[in-house]
Amino acid sequence: MSWGNINALCDIVRETSFAIHKYHRNGHLEKVYENALVNRLGKQGLKVRQQHPLTVYDEDGTVLGEYFADLFIEDCLIVELKACKATTDEHVAQILGYLKSSRIETGLLINFGAAKLQVKKYLMTVDFL
Repeated sequence: MSWGNINALCDIVRETSFAIHKYHRNGHLEKVYENALVNRLGKQGLKVRQQHPLTVYDEDGTVLGEYFADLFIEDCLIVELKACKATTDEHVAQILGYLKSSRIETGLLINFGAAKLQVKKYLMTVDFL
């Protein structure tokens, strides 16, 4: 399945996250929410990779290594999950760093740990050499 509209894909992930949070509430470990998203998004026909390795590139294109995205959806969306009281500047820096260094443009930072679900979308446009 090819996603031409990243906003529609983000909406599906956001709505599915809200449904999971409504049912499970906060208080579980991050892995529970990760597994729930994989399960529910997969049932909707989406390609979801869990703990998927993404290559980290330097500015000149040199491969530096890899990191593991919590979820990589439809080969175009990084989802970083948290289960904490509130997201911090470090969490934002983490997803922005992942986007830039892996050359993926769109990411979602989702926090299931608060009483109210927190979903933030981040965009990173990178000039490639």
